[in-house]
Amino acid sequence: MYKPVFNLFILINILFTVSCSPVNDYLNKGVIKEKESEKVNIDLLATPSIQEINKEEVMVAKSPIIKNEISKKIEVILPKYSKTEITKSLINSFELSIYKKEIKNISLNINHYNDLNELNEIMLSKTEPGKIFIGTLNSDATKIVQNYCEKDIIFFSFAPDKNLAKDCVYLINFFPEDDLTALFNFFPEDSKITLLFPENYYGYNINNIIDSIASESKSILINRASYKEDLTNAREAIKELGKYELRKYELDRQKKILETKNDEDSRKALKKIKKFETLGDVDFTHLILPDYSIRLLEIAPLLPFYDVDPDKVQFVGTGVWDDKVFFDEPSLQGAIFSGIEEFNRKDFFDDYEYIHNEKPLRTATIPYDLTGLISYIIDKKMNTQEVHDFLEKGDVKFDGIDGKFYFLNKIIFRELDILQIKDGEAKKLF
Repeated sequence: MYKPVFNLFILINILFTVSCSPVNDYLNKGVIKEKESEKVNIDLLATPSIQEINKEEVMVAKSPIIKNEISKKIEVILPKYSKTEITKSLINSFELSIYKKEIKNISLNINHYNDLNELNEIMLSKTEPGKIFIGTLNSDATKIVQNYCEKDIIFFSFAPDKNLAKDCVYLINFFPEDDLTALFNFFPEDSKITLLFPENYYGYNINNIIDSIASESKSILINRASYKEDLTNAREAIKELGKYELRKYELDRQKKILETKNDEDSRKALKKIKKFETLGDVDFTHLILPDYSIRLLEIAPLLPFYDVDPDKVQFVGTGVWDDKVFFDEPSLQGAIFSGIEEFNRKDFFDDYEYIHNEKPLRTATIPYDLTGLISYIIDKKMNTQEVHDFLEKGDVKFDGIDGKFYFLNKIIFRELDILQIKDGEAKKLF
């Protein structure tokens, strides 16, 4: 049936070469049609489409004029983590992409390294002109790779640091800039935005980049607060953001005034405000909460508890909310976040879970799409210079299972939708 066929296919079509020691550990085959002079339709889901990008917004990095044809032998280089589920999920995704898209022009060699010295040894032994490399998950490792760009290679890295996108290195991670850009483009004009973020790498990154994105929008960022990962100060952060103590003080003050009066209107007003925790509304229209895991399920209910009313304030998330575990949380009903509707990835998720008896990590879609793109490049017999020109000229968008994407200054950029949580689902708003 399906699994045996899959396994046989993989044994025949994929060569795995593991450096150091083995460990267990993203596109349908690209269809292309040429239209007009330099406009290209590339559908990595087998549905042709094209959108032109404003060339004036794209800075084309000049690469040396070297014409080494791209090798069919692709080197995947990943670290040996104590938690192997990350690298395992990525490799499984490569395999699934090759099987589902019937890709026969790629040989994947899987390499693992323990430290930067081993990474350097792998690069020394594997580097040759025209080679495509995929891998490295952090910045330090990607800096090692950059030393080999002069050897006329192409490297796709999962590193999160955008400053590393140069020379032969293309970054293919999920970047929060894409999320914030989509959100601020969606916010109504003159929206008042506030940010509540966790004190971790992801939260600090959001906090660092949000000002520049907000400044280009028609909304205004009016306030922000942070909380520790263990949530020990989460209540204080929420109360500060929503001016809870000030609004509670105003409620108590009004109660005392009304209690001194004996007329009927005052007695009715007093009875009414005794039902409230605070008096007055918060001074923002949207609250961005870029958090995930159990923390999101714990902090989201605290917001209405401290009178940040989801009926009056739009709760907003980033792509890290793209998990069904959050969709049944009562305090998040009506909330929005940036992402792509699940049906785009449903077949991938279903196939992956059927074959491997486990759900893939969210990042597993990246190698699935990337494999199709590389297959297309090899089919066209491109040399390295042509690959640089192709990826950087800016008038091509690719259709992947995570939506349309393209490369801008060697960094992947995704066009995201705005999804709304309701009744256990997340549906596209527009």
